[in-house]
Amino acid sequence: MSAANKNFMGRRVVARQARAARAAVARRNAKLVVKAGAYDEELVATANKIASAGRGILAMDESNGTCGLRLDSIGVENTEDNRRAYRQLLVTTPGLGEYISGAILFEETLYQSTTDGKPFVDVLNSQGIIPGIKVDKGLVPMANSNKESWCQGLDGLAERCAEYYKQGARFAKWRSVVNISAGPSDKALQDCAYGLARYAAIAQDNGLVPIVEPEILLDGEHDIDRTLEVASKTWAQTFKFLADQDVLFEGILLKPSMVTPGADSGIKCSPETIAEYTLKMLNRRVPPAVPGIMFLSGGQSELESTLNLNAMNQTPNPWHVSFSYARALQNTVLKTWQGDEANVDAAQTALIGRAKANSMAQLGKYSADGESASAGEGMYEKGYTY
Repeated sequence: MSAANKNFMGRRVVARQARAARAAVARRNAKLVVKAGAYDEELVATANKIASAGRGILAMDESNGTCGLRLDSIGVENTEDNRRAYRQLLVTTPGLGEYISGAILFEETLYQSTTDGKPFVDVLNSQGIIPGIKVDKGLVPMANSNKESWCQGLDGLAERCAEYYKQGARFAKWRSVVNISAGPSDKALQDCAYGLARYAAIAQDNGLVPIVEPEILLDGEHDIDRTLEVASKTWAQTFKFLADQDVLFEGILLKPSMVTPGADSGIKCSPETIAEYTLKMLNRRVPPAVPGIMFLSGGQSELESTLNLNAMNQTPNPWHVSFSYARALQNTVLKTWQGDEANVDAAQTALIGRAKANSMAQLGKYSADGESASAGEGMYEKGYTY
């Protein structure tokens, strides 16, 4: 074969190899492409509306059993009518939408209406408050563990989310817990993170913005450094599994615990210290793509939870840093109401007062001047469940 022919054949081989290499790269890239979800734009819009300046979430998603305990504390019987009456008080509070952007409901509440027949979902939407829904099925004991728990509810979750969306819900909540005093074990941390990621992917696939909540329980005698260590590990695993499940970070919200010492440690930290530790953990673990951090109060007093939130908003953050409080918004409200229709206006005034205080804390402008002594009363319950 002549030298010219050899050169020609060589060029053909090289060209063929190059085409094969390009095809192989194209095939690999095709496998890496994640198809955009049908609800992506809506999810991002919803998450950002909830994470809007000066507003946070009213968590009113206690199970019927837990709501019954609340009612029992004021001498009111746990009936569907009484639960509806109390939740009607909350959702019909005039001006609530100025400070509250979302409300998490229990399934019963999502389908309830006011006494004059207006669905609660419509009442909330009329105030610019986005309805949300608790979708987990609660905590159960984890086998072969040191009294740890795992969260159930993945079975049938897609179908439930689709029905909740039809009913008007636009975001969801799933609460798992991590117990420092029980370890925590690696298998419990992994189960918590994986379950949250699977839930988040399913919720987004059905149009609901998932609130991701691995609560670090206050239970225990540990110091704040131990809480930081466990919280950092928990959120690292959670985001690893969220990424593995192709969850859209721009379409989620987080509901973390604040980094505090254990409730039985006897250690009291200032709001500035709690803010320093909490933001240190979040900056190390949470991508700036996430629109909002909506803290749980976790048994802190109304005053503590507001002061700590205010301390965290004294400097700019890469995300909206706000609240998703239940007891820290409702404790005074419930005591004021006492199950008496004549006290509804006063109870709604109490709710607006707490909502406004936390709104100011979200803006970093809160002052505790004028707070009542009852606002400083702790609400910690060991092993708290919803």
